[in-house]
Amino acid sequence: MRKVLVLEDEASIRSFVVINLRRAGYDVVEAETGEQALEKLAENPDVSVALLDVMLPDIDGFEVCRRIRANNLEIGIIMLTARSQEMDKVTGLMTGADDYVTKPFSPTELVARIDAICRRVGIDDAEPKSEIRSGPFVLNLDNRSLDKNDQRIRLTQVEFTIMKLFMENPDKALSREDILNNVWGRDYFGELKIVDVNIRRLRMKIEDDATNPQYITTVWGYGYKWGK
Repeated sequence: MRKVLVLEDEASIRSFVVINLRRAGYDVVEAETGEQALEKLAENPDVSVALLDVMLPDIDGFEVCRRIRANNLEIGIIMLTARSQEMDKVTGLMTGADDYVTKPFSPTELVARIDAICRRVGIDDAEPKSEIRSGPFVLNLDNRSLDKNDQRIRLTQVEFTIMKLFMENPDKALSREDILNNVWGRDYFGELKIVDVNIRRLRMKIEDDATNPQYITTVWGYGYKWGK
């Protein structure tokens, strides 16, 4: 059974989320503080997705996200926030989150977001063992890794999926909608800005100079293109 960690300090909201996730067939691990969430993750290494509230009584959700990502690139992370400010969304994504949900939210939307994350972090056993080469990069589809000049680059599962899309479509301009649909799924409820933030994060990892990108270039007013 797919397992989700729910970190939410408000008991009524946590109970609401847990009930709906269990109805959707998920096994749920609950936590009400950041430190407790990290302990629960250590005890439950099979958690597929972590749902992290931003405002917590001890450490905030962004710091929890950073600590999780420092040791685990496989898990899916969704930030849960009551704030609508743009910077909170960007901060969550830049600290390693895959998605965000703003309160109030519908159970249908939340479950759909978690379903989408589970599909992305799950490894398709039917996928052939192969690799894609482009310039100094080697993307290994078997162990889901990326090397640049024989040096391993640590990627989240979302970043890996974006790189796979780019490297399978060299020199092709991909719109933000193309990237959103291929990486997050056509049933994704979120906004296009999640594409831009993840591209920014990815450039910081793969480019020699993220401010003057050579590989992921911008197609102004449209999207992005992968160039060797």
